[in-house]
Amino acid sequence: MPNLVRVYLPATLPVIAELRKDAQLSQPPGTAHAVTPALREWYTEGDEEELEYVAFSRAAQEALRLLHADPSAPRKRVVISADVSSTAVSPENQDLGTSAVRVAGPIELTAIASIHIDDADAEEDVAAAAEAVDAAAAGDPDAQFTVDSAEDHELLWYAPEEIDDLLR
Repeated sequence: MPNLVRVYLPATLPVIAELRKDAQLSQPPGTAHAVTPALREWYTEGDEEELEYVAFSRAAQEALRLLHADPSAPRKRVVISADVSSTAVSPENQDLGTSAVRVAGPIELTAIASIHIDDADAEEDVAAAAEAVDAAAAGDPDAQFTVDSAEDHELLWYAPEEIDDLLR
């Protein structure tokens, strides 16, 4: 039996609706993140929990990019935590500190460990951050402040069995 790797998949609520309908994600909608050898090498002092938090946070930021690309999606960041076969996961690149990975093949609903989503209180900050995320990545300090304001909100944890509740 292959080893499993926890991956963090950025998403939106429409992606969650697709996951519920199809019982799988045919392809992750954005860049997935995981604890990679390059992340371990860069963050040598971090324990496993800290490394997972870094990968999770990067997926949450990638969710802002997905929201920017889909103005009709509700302004809530979504991160799907899934356990997939290590043979299905490969690093996007070898840059020091990267957590970006490619996940091959569909991700079945049964592989989903949890779904994380913003509370309604975060929607205004998330909407502003989704508009500012590209400028922040380009180095704009005001845009970075806006993105950081969204990151001040913790995403709530849901079991995969609660997927119907998330879509109400």
